[in-house]
Amino acid sequence: MRAKVHVSLKAGVLDPQGKAVGDALGRLGFDEVGGVRCGKTIELELKDGLSKADAEKRVKEMCEKLLANTVVERYSIEIA
Repeated sequence: MRAKVHVSLKAGVLDPQGKAVGDALGRLGFDEVGGVRCGKTIELELKDGLSKADAEKRVKEMCEKLLANTVVERYSIEIA
């Protein structure tokens, strides 16, 4: 079973990396880009034997303890 965790900054939190990417795209002539927010995707290969519900619960615990800084970041989980 695989899990994907998508982590991004919460609304209102400054994103200097997104600003830098947006500025660079503008300098490269991509004027249609109005703004950029950067995040990260973490892919986990989970061991066999977990139900989908248990896998989601465990991955949520991982996010809360390590994978996301829940003060400034939000996350979503996909289990497949």
